[in-house]
Amino acid sequence: MGADHYTYRVMWSEAGGEYLGLCTELASLSWLAGTPEEALPGIRWMAAETVADMELNGKPVPVALAEKHYSGEFRVRIPPLVHRSLAMQAAEQGVSLNRLASAKLAGS
Repeated sequence: MGADHYTYRVMWSEAGGEYLGLCTELASLSWLAGTPEEALPGIRWMAAETVADMELNGKPVPVALAEKHYSGEFRVRIPPLVHRSLAMQAAEQGVSLNRLASAKLAGS
């Protein structure tokens, strides 16, 4: 597969005084550069080299987030009083607790 489908981000690093390239799937990697245009290819190169090394040494390679299957379900534990409050809000709005929680998580 390689690192072509990985999630990359470039941001300003105040501490480094340069642009910081990051790879979400390989969180321990970073690349500093003077411009964002240099940071992105730098972190992509580093990720590709890291993946090649992992494959060469028989280590598991992270799956790209974009290629993972998401079921749309996850469990979250909340305090009973929060659960009660959310259930009341859902009832008052005439929606399921699941729909209310989904809307809140989506920022609606």
